Amino acid sequence: MYIIGTVTIYLGLVISIYALIAFIIGIRKQNQSWINSGKNSVLMMFFISSILMTLLFLALGTDQYQFKYVSTYTSSDLALIYKLCALWAGNAGSLLLWTFFLTMYNAMVIFSKKMKANPMVPYISSILLGNTIFFYFLLATTAKPFELNEVIPREGNGLNPMLQDPGMILHPVTLYLGYVGMAVPFAFAIAALMLKNVDSFWIRMTRRWTLLAWLFLTLGNVIGGWWAYLELGWGGYWAWDPVENASFMPWLTVTAFLHSVMIQERKQMLKVWNLSLIILSYSLTLFGTFLVRSGVLTSVHAFGDSNLGTYFLIFMAFAVIFAMYVMMSRYQLLKKDSGQFESFLSKESSFLINNLILVGATFAVFWGTIFPLVSEAVKGTKVTVGIPFFNTVMSPILLGLMFVMAVCPLIAWQKSTVKNLQKNFVVPALLSIIVAVILFVFGIRGAYPLVSFGIVSFMLLTHLLEIYRGVRARRSVTKEAYPVALVRLMTKNRRRYGGYTVHFGIALMAIGIIGSQNFDVETMKTVAIGETIQLENFKVTYEELGQKREGMNDVVYAVLSVEKDGKKLGKVIPEKIFFGNNNQPPSTRVGLLSSWEEDLYTVLSTWEADKRATFVVRINPLVKWIWTGGIVVIIGTLFAIWGGKYNQITPRYTGAERKVS
Repeated sequence: MYIIGTVTIYLGLVISIYALIAFIIGIRKQNQSWINSGKNSVLMMFFISSILMTLLFLALGTDQYQFKYVSTYTSSDLALIYKLCALWAGNAGSLLLWTFFLTMYNAMVIFSKKMKANPMVPYISSILLGNTIFFYFLLATTAKPFELNEVIPREGNGLNPMLQDPGMILHPVTLYLGYVGMAVPFAFAIAALMLKNVDSFWIRMTRRWTLLAWLFLTLGNVIGGWWAYLELGWGGYWAWDPVENASFMPWLTVTAFLHSVMIQERKQMLKVWNLSLIILSYSLTLFGTFLVRSGVLTSVHAFGDSNLGTYFLIFMAFAVIFAMYVMMSRYQLLKKDSGQFESFLSKESSFLINNLILVGATFAVFWGTIFPLVSEAVKGTKVTVGIPFFNTVMSPILLGLMFVMAVCPLIAWQKSTVKNLQKNFVVPALLSIIVAVILFVFGIRGAYPLVSFGIVSFMLLTHLLEIYRGVRARRSVTKEAYPVALVRLMTKNRRRYGGYTVHFGIALMAIGIIGSQNFDVETMKTVAIGETIQLENFKVTYEELGQKREGMNDVVYAVLSVEKDGKKLGKVIPEKIFFGNNNQPPSTRVGLLSSWEEDLYTVLSTWEADKRATFVVRINPLVKWIWTGGIVVIIGTLFAIWGGKYNQITPRYTGAERKVS
């Protein structure tokens, strides 16, 4: 297997180089035979990367400890699913997964029906091949997944306890699909620039690819927050960890891109801005990979110190310089026939403000993330930027974004009048003020949460008003029942109403974030069996301390009964898991009672021989709204991507008119 795996990696590197050369020759000579050869080579590369994935899965699943990667990340007592998930637990395996996704995306793009005979194909595939060659080079020289041990160990080291969680199955894979997926719109954008065709056609071709990458980034971030909430035992879901930030920053810039391209499609505006956002988003995915693998910043998610960070930094610099050179060489063409803003009170302006807020948020996160490096370079001391900084900076940005999201659906294109603004916003504004007053009456006194909930209410109400008007207009023409009119209106306008559904999901997540950040309470107390912990209207009684065996692992657990306002809610069982052949600290499994109003979050901290135990008990309000909002966002994105009418993609670019032999 070692020989097969190693030879196959070198074969993948050789074929990827050949495919790139074939496309370059085909482009320069306008020879279809060379282009077809390049396409076939791309398909062969996907087949090769699939073989490599299968080989490593087989080695991991069958405990073949002659391989250093297998012995480092698995052990015989590890469940099969986690043995297989160890493929993306370390550098070599995760880079192989990245390569597999790259070749998969490349094959999907060039063999898509909508891309058949499109002259952009060799350009797009060449750019993706540049990425693929880089990753095959790393697999062949630095991060070798089939490297052998000098001495074959009897047992493996096992998987990091924090990674032995269901989140490990989905979180890294979805993030990688998002990261790698961003290479596709980047390749489309650079290909369009190289062909000197800079209208909105390339945007329509790549819209679904961009939405797909954004969907996977969203999934990865939401699943990561859910995993941290249940696994780490600190009571939160987002710690502004450098690697968390690395996945959040491209999400912000891609979100900005998805909004601003609508202006280019409709008004031929913001061409340079949109290309810059694509380049920035792609660069941030590489930057995130650099952070994970360089060891320059401390993170529970990082793979540790390695020289891979240097390679990624060089590759990122090359990619950015190349992309900026191509864009600037077409700058005059991009500015030609570009539309202009006619009024500040217009939908175009609201989209632009939305973009500026999102990019400002990206810069704030970026600065907070790299500040320890800057401080170390300037003063020689690494100053860590913590959660308070990010929360303080990002909270007003979140509110500003929610306000712009509220205004955008009801504001007119080109120019809105004061009369139009009054007609559209007076009722939602008054109702949102009423919501804030009701919350004040029910005991919420802080200015920030009152304003925040008011703005979120305003956003939800403007969207509901827009949907109601659309349904009413359709019903007046078709005489359909309201539910039928709603369904048909949405299915006929999937992009718009899928976007509104995503906005609803964001609003639900905002409700959860505002509630959990402003009203959480916590206590820590040591109690004996039979004693209680009182936290607001919750009464938690310590009933039992026990120990059990789960495979090779020892689990210490406590049984707690929970009452609220004198009513029994049930029992929670917080646990500490000690892994059999791992010297790392025990893992935490929280005891959780969740409702729409709040989560009761319990952690078993320590215990004594006499069974006295110390517990952390938290009340986290509205956290369930975050996960529900994430699901709604995903549903809305899938609705916008799936089905419906789609502009036919025809090869109307310059290269299509040139004769190909």
